Amino acid sequence: MLFSSVGFLFRFLPAFMLIYLIVPAKYRNLILLAGSLIFYGAGEPYFVLLLMLSVLVNYALSRYMFRKPRPVQQDDAEKSAEGNTERRKSALCMALIVDFGMLFVFKYWDFAAGIVNSVAGRSAVPLLMLALPLGISFYTFQMVSYQIDCYRGTIDRPAGFVSFATYVCMFPQLIAGPIVRYEEVAARMQNRKIGVRNLENGLKLFTVGLGLKVLLANQIGTLWNTIMSAGAGSLHPAVAWLGAVAYSFQIYFDFWGYSVMAMGLGRMLGFKIPENFNTPYAARSISEFWRRWHITLGRWFRTYVYFPMGGSRRGRLRTAVNLFVVWAFTGLWHGAGWNFLLWGMLFCVILIIEKNTYGKRLEGTKVLGHIYTLALIPVTWVVFAITDMGQLAAYLSNMFGICTTGILAGTQQLMRYLQQYWVLLIACVLFITPFPTRIYRKCRDRWYMVIILLAVFWFSVHELIVGSNNPFLYFRF
Repeated sequence: MLFSSVGFLFRFLPAFMLIYLIVPAKYRNLILLAGSLIFYGAGEPYFVLLLMLSVLVNYALSRYMFRKPRPVQQDDAEKSAEGNTERRKSALCMALIVDFGMLFVFKYWDFAAGIVNSVAGRSAVPLLMLALPLGISFYTFQMVSYQIDCYRGTIDRPAGFVSFATYVCMFPQLIAGPIVRYEEVAARMQNRKIGVRNLENGLKLFTVGLGLKVLLANQIGTLWNTIMSAGAGSLHPAVAWLGAVAYSFQIYFDFWGYSVMAMGLGRMLGFKIPENFNTPYAARSISEFWRRWHITLGRWFRTYVYFPMGGSRRGRLRTAVNLFVVWAFTGLWHGAGWNFLLWGMLFCVILIIEKNTYGKRLEGTKVLGHIYTLALIPVTWVVFAITDMGQLAAYLSNMFGICTTGILAGTQQLMRYLQQYWVLLIACVLFITPFPTRIYRKCRDRWYMVIILLAVFWFSVHELIVGSNNPFLYFRF
């Protein structure tokens, strides 16, 4: 079920919120868990069982990790401490094997089997051809973060079953993040107040996200689809760049819109879901871009992979190796395909170069850094978007001047697209800047902002009813 769907807006959300608000506060976690499973089951009825199996196994292992040792004699205290450490390590290792094992089977088995079979020259490993459960990468990372935090002592006592299951399955962030750490919601999981002010601000935020998704991402996505349907290998460079820019806008407003909707829903439910975006296209380097884009994913890899490997504290060579590992995983986290791995490696190379040469100087500039970032980002998104390596090579060749389309035909095609989409392109350019966010925060309590948001909501609903293009790009991750 999509947030940007008529069924969610007019059936699921009103019915759920009515029940959630009228039940006593002590039952709200249970209602939220049940509602989240219904929300997930509407799109993935069979994979609800997989989700709940993962929750049960992780809950049991976390409880085992916290189990108190039996009373022992004073002389055996040291042995008891060692046994406790071993038990915690065993529980953590088992949790990692189960969580990443499920993720590998459903998401990466066929990709790995294809590589093995290509090397072997025969079908040495069978393909499973399994459907990818929605949000498996997101909820797997949340459960892994919980287990590691329990092991490290960041979480000093285990959550109850309903609290833990609600934390993992909470529908605002279940299928597309943000990736929330338990400590960020633990206090409100036990005690949260829902006032009229929270409901109002949450509904406003949700409407903003809905507008970003439906009125900007969906609409500009049609330009990218149209250009791609013309043939990746027969585009004029200007048209190829226009397509890359269109996709850059689509994924930006698609993911940002969903993240804002998640924050709004979280606020309506009494939670504060962390921000996942901070105007990333306003960055002045690729390093800064990744500090602003998908903030919670970057934080997860820094906390649980990059820093434990040594981060940047062990010299340039070790730092480069650590970045290589992180970005290989980051690319593959987004999808089991060579283009995703290439996408991760592309960022790895750029970040290593920036870190050792001109990165800090770029971030200190007022104009040059922005131009540099905005020139590179569309290229990286093309690598991300096109999964067929032959089509990817053809599209990149077109972007950099190798094409079969004549200048006249290419110019006519470009002018036709610009004539049709110029208003939308200007709107997208405006909304990637920090100014709309600043204006909204300053004016969100004014009466005219309510009128604007009502208009955004009903225009969005109209587009959902009459339009046909309503994908959500991050569902496949």
